[in-house]
Amino acid sequence: MGFIDVLLLLLYVIAIGSAIYILFKHRSYFHERFQKGVVSVFMLAMLFFLGAYTFKMLIALLIRASVVFGFSSPELSEWLLQGWTIAQIGTTGGLISLAWLTHSGRYDQFVQLRKIDKKGDDEEYDQE
Repeated sequence: MGFIDVLLLLLYVIAIGSAIYILFKHRSYFHERFQKGVVSVFMLAMLFFLGAYTFKMLIALLIRASVVFGFSSPELSEWLLQGWTIAQIGTTGGLISLAWLTHSGRYDQFVQLRKIDKKGDDEEYDQE
């Protein structure tokens, strides 16, 4: 195990830890916004990107660790390649969404997850 291997493993762990920390610190925002039924599109794109990025870095860590510690196998390599592909699709989709929002300058867009009446109750409960 060389210096580069150790450095990459350390950097992957730091990246994963940082991404999980950011997601953890924003959990109260998402919990509140989902409860209210309205969420910022930009924050949803950030959540999607960071989730995919965290998954991607976990795959990268497993790939590097399997090579460094010698537990690589053709089956594991195939699973990791498929995981990497899924993670790349997710991170690319998240980046495209963030780039589009940045280009348009429309950071104030919101998604309404459910309809709320004037009293703040769900409409379906009002029909009873």
